[in-house]
Amino acid sequence: MDFVPGSVDFGLLVLRAWLGLTMLLNHGWAKLVGFQAKSGGFPDPLGIGSAPSLALAVFAEVVCASLLVVGLFTRFAAFNLAVTMAVAFALVHDGALSGANSGELAFVYMAGFVALFLAGGGKLSLDGRSR
Repeated sequence: MDFVPGSVDFGLLVLRAWLGLTMLLNHGWAKLVGFQAKSGGFPDPLGIGSAPSLALAVFAEVVCASLLVVGLFTRFAAFNLAVTMAVAFALVHDGALSGANSGELAFVYMAGFVALFLAGGGKLSLDGRSR
């Protein structure tokens, strides 16, 4: 039987909206509107250049975060956000969970995005409407 209690779907909605909006508003939006100013000095952990690294971060933190909020292509969006947070945690913050260069926030975001990647958006998402 394919029964999922409503509380699970509501929980997934809250998690998607909470993480997606926080990522978009607290991180992605500033990168998007300040792209020109930030592109020269943005970290380049993958060795592809500052501007392309910033563009990838903006894609994840604005486009994918927005998709997550509405629950459209949820697993795709969550995967991209999880990878972005993994890069930030491992390469930008050197895997530090405490101290001056702590990547704790990236690590916590990553956990939420991995959970959403595994669970999907739930029935209260645009993805879930087709079920």
